[in-house]
Amino acid sequence: TSTSNYTNTGFDRGHQCPSEDRDLNSTDNAATFLMTNIMPQAPNLNRVTWVDLEDYCRTLINSGNELYIMAGGYGSGGTGSNGGITYSFASGKVNVPARYWKVIVVLPVGSNDAGRVSANTRVIAVDMPNVQTVNSQPWGNYRVSIDAIEAATGYDFLSNVSTTIQSSIEATVDNGPTQ
Repeated sequence: TSTSNYTNTGFDRGHQCPSEDRDLNSTDNAATFLMTNIMPQAPNLNRVTWVDLEDYCRTLINSGNELYIMAGGYGSGGTGSNGGITYSFASGKVNVPARYWKVIVVLPVGSNDAGRVSANTRVIAVDMPNVQTVNSQPWGNYRVSIDAIEAATGYDFLSNVSTTIQSSIEATVDNGPTQ
């Protein structure tokens, strides 16, 4: 696919890894514009709720943390600025996810990261609808457990962390600060 496939669809080209997070050099930044990093997002999701979460992640980094971030979409059928439900475009080559998720593991800067994940490690997981009304609530209202995202997607997150710790932190819904 190409960026032109998004023209007049009512959806933004949503970066899963934001350009702003890869601005150390032009090569890293250019990689964020590959179509494999871009998915159709409702404009209010992309420009408001999703970007607010991305901005919050940067505040965590600026506070001496490093983040492991995994993101994606699932399902089919979102509502963009054109209204109605769109399931795909570009002759079916681009699926419009019904929902977007993100899993964020927050660790103080250090080494041996998987070994430092504990039952007290902050893990933020969100699951947001790909609709224009998503911005009626702040991103913190979309927090869920990692277990919920695993059930919805079939993925197994944090598999390099001990199963005991996984069981604990994957079942928890974050209630930490959002600003």
